Amino acid sequence: MAMATKSPESLAEPSIGFDRSERFFESENLVASASENRSAVGVNNGCRRRGVAGKASPPLPPLSRQQLFSTVFRHAAAEAYLITHLTFKLLSFHGVGYRWMIRLFALGCYALLLMPGFVQVGYYYFFSSQVRRSVVYGDQPRNRLDLYLPQHSDGQKPVLIFVTGGAWIIGYKAWGSLLGQQLAERDIMVACLDYRNFPQGTISDMVDDVSQGISYVCSHIAKYGGDPSRIYLMGQSAGAHIAACAIVQQAVKESDGESISWSVSQIKSYFGVSGGYNLLDLVEHFHNRGLYSSTFLSIMEGEKSLRNFSPELMIQEKSARKAVSLLPPIILYHGTADYSIPWNASKDFVDALRCVGVDAELVLYDGKTHTDLFLQDPLRGGKDQLFENVITVIHAGDEEALAKDAIAPPRRRLVPEILLMLAREISPF
Repeated sequence: MAMATKSPESLAEPSIGFDRSERFFESENLVASASENRSAVGVNNGCRRRGVAGKASPPLPPLSRQQLFSTVFRHAAAEAYLITHLTFKLLSFHGVGYRWMIRLFALGCYALLLMPGFVQVGYYYFFSSQVRRSVVYGDQPRNRLDLYLPQHSDGQKPVLIFVTGGAWIIGYKAWGSLLGQQLAERDIMVACLDYRNFPQGTISDMVDDVSQGISYVCSHIAKYGGDPSRIYLMGQSAGAHIAACAIVQQAVKESDGESISWSVSQIKSYFGVSGGYNLLDLVEHFHNRGLYSSTFLSIMEGEKSLRNFSPELMIQEKSARKAVSLLPPIILYHGTADYSIPWNASKDFVDALRCVGVDAELVLYDGKTHTDLFLQDPLRGGKDQLFENVITVIHAGDEEALAKDAIAPPRRRLVPEILLMLAREISPF
């Protein structure tokens, strides 16, 4: 029972709903800053906002508990509205096929099983003083990022820029809140980028947004207490693909002498988790799993554009020989039981990177699915391999940080094991 198909170009234009939500976010940032800037000594390193005449503006009055709760509630409502609006707009474009209905039902059950953990993470996200929500990094819709700040402000902290997944359709910055919280507990600052999803934007918009977000972090993270000389980039699933496109494209621009707002040399390492990097090999696979080729090709701006947004193929172009020499060390992580994006997608990309001289490494996790690495394992608590591997790379050379990591207590369990096992079985990913 497919609905009438609309052109992707018409869907890419923001509707009145987007405008209303974006205007809310602008006012939300101003209101929220009244509460957040109370701890500005540790966050902004003494920086103050300047008025028109160049004088420091007076301190903002603290928000009452009622005002703060109202602000958080309105923020959550606006974000829920935006995501719901995009979902219905996508369905109006794609139509309601039986595979989508089945997967949508499975997704609802999956989220319900993990709800005990989501509630706890959501409380932290909305009420923790260590989270700076919806920092504006650009002038396009959804050009926002969330900052997760370590509790201790003793010196500049390493920074991880994280690009969430979501099949290029349901990606959202808050999906990185669990990772942000847990890394902040290990003295690592995290910036979770939001970006336009389809049908609000297509792949070039997503890559542009992520590149703009990286530029903002590189230029402004110091005022939040981050170390500009220790910035790492990480993406998961579709976010791994978008982030890889962004860094390869930036290397090409830099090698061609184009004007750039950030340099690839500012990224110490790139971590790709459960990503796909050769779109030509994935069209049929995604189609069979419910991301129909008509929709996927609309996201990727047509079949002819697939090569232009396949990092594995981009680095093999003769014109990219100089660019690949600029790429940072790349580490790809993948589970061998991942059916959403097969693990050989990461293996093939690592092989291609090594062939052109890039420092690349592949880490496989036996029996892990697409969501095990990013959701079930972190919600299980204790220690998981991916988390520890990433921290080891970021803290390499910092003996004090490594010593603290060695004695860090295991993370607490957020979801009972029986619910995690059921969620793993019903996961639509």
